[in-house]
Amino acid sequence: MTDEARLGALRQLMQQRDYSALIIPRADEHLGEYIPAHHERLLWATGFTGSAGMAVVLPDRAAIFVDGRYTVQVRQQVPAALFEYRHLIEERPLAWLTAELPAGARVAVDPRLHSLQWYREAERVLGDADLAMVADSDNLVDRCWRDRPAAAVAEALMLEERWCGESSVEKRRRIGQGLAGQGAEAALVFAPDSVSWLLNLRGRDVPCQPVLQSWCLLWADGSVDLVVNPARLPAGVEAHVGEGLRVHAEADGEALLRGQRGRRILADPATANAWTQLTLLDAGAELIAGADPVLLPKACKNAVEVAGMRAAHVRDSGALVRFLCWLDRQVAAGERPDEAQLADRLLAFRQEVAHFQGPSFDTISAAGANAAMCHYHHSNSPQPAPLPQDGIYLVDSGGQYLDGTTDVTRTVAIGEPGAEVRRLFTLVLKGHIALDQARFPRGTTGTQLDALARQYLWREGLDYDHGTGHGVGAFLSVHEGPQRISKAWAPVALAPGMVVSNEPGYYRDGAFGIRCENLVVVGPVPGEHETPVLGFEALTLAPFDRRLVEVSLLTPAERDWLNDYHQRVHEVLAPDLPADVQNWLAAATAPL
Repeated sequence: MTDEARLGALRQLMQQRDYSALIIPRADEHLGEYIPAHHERLLWATGFTGSAGMAVVLPDRAAIFVDGRYTVQVRQQVPAALFEYRHLIEERPLAWLTAELPAGARVAVDPRLHSLQWYREAERVLGDADLAMVADSDNLVDRCWRDRPAAAVAEALMLEERWCGESSVEKRRRIGQGLAGQGAEAALVFAPDSVSWLLNLRGRDVPCQPVLQSWCLLWADGSVDLVVNPARLPAGVEAHVGEGLRVHAEADGEALLRGQRGRRILADPATANAWTQLTLLDAGAELIAGADPVLLPKACKNAVEVAGMRAAHVRDSGALVRFLCWLDRQVAAGERPDEAQLADRLLAFRQEVAHFQGPSFDTISAAGANAAMCHYHHSNSPQPAPLPQDGIYLVDSGGQYLDGTTDVTRTVAIGEPGAEVRRLFTLVLKGHIALDQARFPRGTTGTQLDALARQYLWREGLDYDHGTGHGVGAFLSVHEGPQRISKAWAPVALAPGMVVSNEPGYYRDGAFGIRCENLVVVGPVPGEHETPVLGFEALTLAPFDRRLVEVSLLTPAERDWLNDYHQRVHEVLAPDLPADVQNWLAAATAPL
């Protein structure tokens, strides 16, 4: 079907059901960031491949809403003749709807694809405008999607305790005991990464994200009712997970929920979909609104998980260094590989690393102006771009390993970039250094630290339209909550064992993009302090490109930080690298 034919089919079905508007989020029933191909409904309707967005279809108009990461990309992928481009943050879809629709209009929403928090807010906003929100789980896109791919189903991986540091039984009992203090008999654990961590299982059905597509009810005694396609469970899973596991097929999930009449169930309105919670309420259960009880224990890695993350980063950083060495030699030889060839070569280096399970996200291999799109992917372009002459190349990539998850960005000089690029790179690097050196008391949130990374750009009237840091799981989601470092309010304090990214950047539309990203782990700062102090330890070990550093803009302390970091990179990585790569690394980490 053509883009126009798809919209036409949706509008015909809307007319049959008497809908004046249809909301299509970029989401699946599990509300994950990475979703299987058969749930890519926004992509089917619009052609947009970004990781966040929403379309609104009216009888004679349509709009697509994306955030600042995708304002360039959306114009390249979504036809302007069919969709208006709107900023997801600056102009909320619900506000746009209330301005466009007459009183009494009916707005179709699939409650499986939205959190209860969003659903309730939509009810309020639309109701205040005298608009009717209609919950329709018979998804209109699914009805029109004739060539929809079949769902992928693969057996899950049973993750050994040597990688986890704690058995599933211990986790479930520990977290279950905390439910009574919140007045709950059970918790709805809905996010697949929470379920996967809780059961020490990892899935193979979602690109880049090793989560088991499932949800469960965790009871105060530590037993669990798991709702999952049984074909995803390997033989021996009962012994691996331990006592108290009861498995229900996905088709029986509604019956499980409807059997909870009179039960007090803790559920997270922000992470669990509206359908599960509305079904519980309709069945007579009492919902207790509260955070997913797995989120914080999962985010605060135990000693085994932190050690695994360190080990994974050493191996992963070695692969990245081998790639950067290879890249420099390609350029020196006059070769200009394109973005796809570069991404494939980096993946090949990672595939040689022990315990590698796959990429942790789609590699952002961006040459020249393409790097101005924060979440650019070369497969979305008509032709992958070759390396620029006297410009920069940005590569943001990561790996999934049995013992950890990585995410690293390096901006690389190709030829001799101009003085303006070097100046801006140095401002970004200064922000990275400032955040890395932050010392803060317990109770500090990422929002309170965010300005440290932006301060040097702000002084020049510059900024970047994305968060400075996101949480990262241990062989789980590369974007993990609840921790983050962002201008947007982050209510959860940073705590020991949390892993976050440190990734300030700068992007000039049509010209270039710059980002400096390491992963860091939160931990106590040694020494005597009147107030206990936390800080960051860099997990990523890879050189920043010295050719892009304008040394005159660094303070002596910043220069010392970079030299010390590079010395650590060399000391840790060099012994396990081939001799020729050792020589390259010695030059790349030489003191300024």
